[in-house]
Amino acid sequence: MTRCLLVPRHHSDERGLAASVVVALTGLLVVVALACAAGGRLLSEQRVAARAADLAALSAAASVQRGLPGCDSARETSTANGAQLTSCRVTGQVVVVEVVVAVTTLFGRVVPVRADARAGPVAG
Repeated sequence: MTRCLLVPRHHSDERGLAASVVVALTGLLVVVALACAAGGRLLSEQRVAARAADLAALSAAASVQRGLPGCDSARETSTANGAQLTSCRVTGQVVVVEVVVAVTTLFGRVVPVRADARAGPVAG
């Protein structure tokens, strides 16, 4: 009588592994994309704040040179450009302003983005 020995075969069955790798990499890609979008938004709002500060300082300096209150003009200009004036100092004809733009992040947290600017006559 012939005897048949059953030898267990050891297969490393990798079927289905690609699906879990694709799911993991897709999740990682989504997280990286959201982080990049949040960073881009903060960078964009930083430019908004810088632009509002520059325009507010120029507006205030022009008002001071005409003999008008500079900080009132700076407040109006910063508000019109999407920022809030937080500081305004007039020294002679030189004006230094600081503005803030409130940015709501991905998870609802509000981050203040600040910018400052200085304007006045050029020293000759």
